[in-house]
Amino acid sequence: MSKKKIFFILSSLFLIQSGWSQKSFPNLESAKNSINYKGNPANATDRKPLAFSDKGAWFAFGFLESSNAQAGFSGPFLMTEQNGVWLSPSFVSLELKDENKQNIIDWKSSLVTQNSFNSHLEQQFKNDKLEVKQQLVFLSGHSALQKTSITNKTAKTITLFPSYNTSLFLDDLKLSNEKNTLKIVSTKSTAIGYIQFLKSNPEIEITKQGFKAQTEKLVLKPNETKEIVVSQSFIFPQYSWKIENETIQKTVFTTLLNNTQKEKEKLLADLIVKKKSIYKDQIYSDFVAKLVLTLQNNTRIAAEGLKHGGLFPSYNYEWFHGFWAWDSWKHAVAVANYDTELAKNQMRALFDYQDPNGFIPDCIYRNNLLEENNYRNTKAPLAAWAIWKIYEKTKDDNFIKEFYPKLTLYHNWWYKERDHDQDGLCEFGSTDGTVIAAKWESGMDNAVRFDDSKILKNGEKAYSLDQESVDLNSFLFAEKNYLSKMAVVLKLTDEAKKWKDESDALKLKIQKQFWDEATGWFYDTTIDGKTLIKAMGCEGYCPIWAEVATVEQAKSAKNNMIDPASLNTFVPLPTLAANHPKFKPEGGYWRGPIWLDQSYFGINGLEKCGYAKEANELAHKLMHNAEGALDKGTTIRENYQPVTGKGLEAFNFSWSASHYLMLLLEDK
Repeated sequence: MSKKKIFFILSSLFLIQSGWSQKSFPNLESAKNSINYKGNPANATDRKPLAFSDKGAWFAFGFLESSNAQAGFSGPFLMTEQNGVWLSPSFVSLELKDENKQNIIDWKSSLVTQNSFNSHLEQQFKNDKLEVKQQLVFLSGHSALQKTSITNKTAKTITLFPSYNTSLFLDDLKLSNEKNTLKIVSTKSTAIGYIQFLKSNPEIEITKQGFKAQTEKLVLKPNETKEIVVSQSFIFPQYSWKIENETIQKTVFTTLLNNTQKEKEKLLADLIVKKKSIYKDQIYSDFVAKLVLTLQNNTRIAAEGLKHGGLFPSYNYEWFHGFWAWDSWKHAVAVANYDTELAKNQMRALFDYQDPNGFIPDCIYRNNLLEENNYRNTKAPLAAWAIWKIYEKTKDDNFIKEFYPKLTLYHNWWYKERDHDQDGLCEFGSTDGTVIAAKWESGMDNAVRFDDSKILKNGEKAYSLDQESVDLNSFLFAEKNYLSKMAVVLKLTDEAKKWKDESDALKLKIQKQFWDEATGWFYDTTIDGKTLIKAMGCEGYCPIWAEVATVEQAKSAKNNMIDPASLNTFVPLPTLAANHPKFKPEGGYWRGPIWLDQSYFGINGLEKCGYAKEANELAHKLMHNAEGALDKGTTIRENYQPVTGKGLEAFNFSWSASHYLMLLLEDK
């Protein structure tokens, strides 16, 4: 190739890249407003408004409704204290007065647009004198920057006096003015807040309601634009405010926003090319963006008791401000498609609390004065699956080396503490001897199969239900196979063979004990293995996903899964068959409603068994019939009504988004 041709190609690439930073970002633009962040927080604990966050920050913002519009974003919603509270309706909200101390713009009547993107929030106001544009973008897990651009639309010079006058919802705060920085200290959190009016020398007054701040006057010539940038930081003491502040002072807002847009655009572009071919339409690309944004809103950096970063199930639900074992395994598999370090840390977060005997607690929290970590039970063993899926994306042998002994310890714990009759088939159970905690351990808290369950003592802090569960043993079968693969990576030949031999033996037990030929389904059994507990539920297709079923069993199970009378409901694969007398599609929790993780295991199981047509049909219904899943503005829900598609329980739910994302992408 000639030097001239090489130069032309390089020049073309440079122009493309240069233009890339100047024009809009196609995937971000297409997916804008995928979640509705509009709402007026009525009090500190108002859960109706949703909020946007990024970079793992423990605080978030939204838009005020037009009826209550101000030149500021709603919030922040602080996850740094309590179980998430609004600091203020709009803590950094601008007022613009003229030389006669009159408001020069009415924000309610002047609101033009409010748009959210995966990268940032922006809103615009306009009257006959001024055009005001505000943008908010996160700098880090500690800080967000808010820029206000004010343009004089008149033919005369205008003098403006910008000020802020804010009231608080919270009464546990101490505000102080330290070197022109508003400092916020809470009696209910170790995180410190810092509000700075950058490149300004404001007059700050602490009031009974909150604070007032007056920044320098702005003199705008005709068509001139001037900017005000405010930083909002909430930082835990394990991090350095000095270093964070140095970064803030050096940051150019436009550069930060542009880089964040580039980062998000690349992330989406990389994911979109991984979509399965049947999801080539733009609606599915926008869906990918919405799912990633859902996960983004729930992502938190390490803080206090959470020693590694990870994802909440939902920041919007009061009791979900922590990390759950079962959820974490699933989040990690999805997140590994675009952020392998976050996926790794999500796994580390729970294993930070592994007991010497291998036990992993059910859930952990940042602050145990608010919520105690739950050691009453663990969750179904899917950790090895998650670790292996991360490895497939990274090929990081050191990651396998880090986790293999921990996973081995956890896996063996089940057979020591949850196999009452030592027959090689395990039971769900608890550490405190309660039936309720044992049901929690399954993840399916009130499933019909547990209606008559009783507890049995195995040893000190070790109890089992009096039934052997098909999903648990299918997961353990899958774990043995994943551990065998890991042993091969680590060149542990004997251990790899041991795991494979164990999986072969377990396969025969599962195929024989839990299968019912008459109904073509897998069920739990009594602990002696002699009686099937016949409640056709989602646990019955776990052997399909784990690839432990015979070809004939998989075919029969598939027929049930595509039967409209039982499992192929309007939104398919309910947690209990629709023709069961205890089926409760709404308010039933695990007695009928659709949980996306379980539907995923069923559909992915069919794919593994070669039933691609059936799997795709079920997946299509799962996406298109779940209320608002593909729509702009509507958030992803915790579960769905299988007959009507109505969204149920928590909003902005991580594992629902995770499994939708897994269904859309090629599993490579």
